[in-house]
Amino acid sequence: MSEPLIVCESLVRIYQSGSVEVQALQGLDLVVDRGEMIAVVGASGSGKSTLLSILAGIDAPTAGRARVDRWNLLSMSRRDRVHYRRHTVGFVRQQTASNLVPYLTARQMVDLPMTAARTPSKKESHKRVTELLTALGIADKADRRPAQLSGGEQMRVAIATAMANGPRVLLADEPTGELDTATSEQVFGALRTVNREFGVTVVVVTHDPAVSGQVERTVAIRDGRTSSEVLRRTATAENGDTHVIAEEYAVMDRAGRVQVPRDYREALALTRRVRLTLEADRVEIRPDA
Repeated sequence: MSEPLIVCESLVRIYQSGSVEVQALQGLDLVVDRGEMIAVVGASGSGKSTLLSILAGIDAPTAGRARVDRWNLLSMSRRDRVHYRRHTVGFVRQQTASNLVPYLTARQMVDLPMTAARTPSKKESHKRVTELLTALGIADKADRRPAQLSGGEQMRVAIATAMANGPRVLLADEPTGELDTATSEQVFGALRTVNREFGVTVVVVTHDPAVSGQVERTVAIRDGRTSSEVLRRTATAENGDTHVIAEEYAVMDRAGRVQVPRDYREALALTRRVRLTLEADRVEIRPDA
């Protein structure tokens, strides 16, 4: 198997505000394979947006290990960080106003990152713009400005812009958060196109269960750590019908710590201390009673 594209181990991010210290990430572990598309979920303040900012090269971790492709995110110089953000990752924010320039057309917006990077020729950049807008279903909107586009069209232009320089990873922070259900499906379809047709690894932070339920792996973050994963696979019944099987797994970190989901803890009244029993093929967790 090829080496994972994204590896985070014991990742820590501490913010200092006066005398107050806030630990946004508290030893987070995450591995994402090349070409994978995953969703990251968690309550507000769980650390998921901090994780995305670190992977995007916008923020820097305090401690631990974080690698994306060949880049060590803890030791990049300013020049390295600029190159990384231009060529290795694409980033889409929830607010379309943060993604697009109001006086530029969709065509000009997608061309802008290539102009800034000064890499392709004018002919190549024009071809790339056309390729992306066509793949995302908005080629007929190429000469429209953001105010002339719907919310879903604006988000698809933002995705095309993030893809302009051929990144290996596309990061999307709540891309459907401001959209209705039908439009959200269109935007998610655009992300899936990027993943399948361009081979780009996609990491989506979302609160939308309709989005997280459409990927093969959903990673849940709680209190600054990865707490559980849901893995989905398609099964075929004897009559030929297909259905999706979703299985939830607890995530064990390098120190052997596991976060037991809240509904499990509440169902069995698990509190500060629990009993562990090692069986031949499993470990049992029981209330301390």
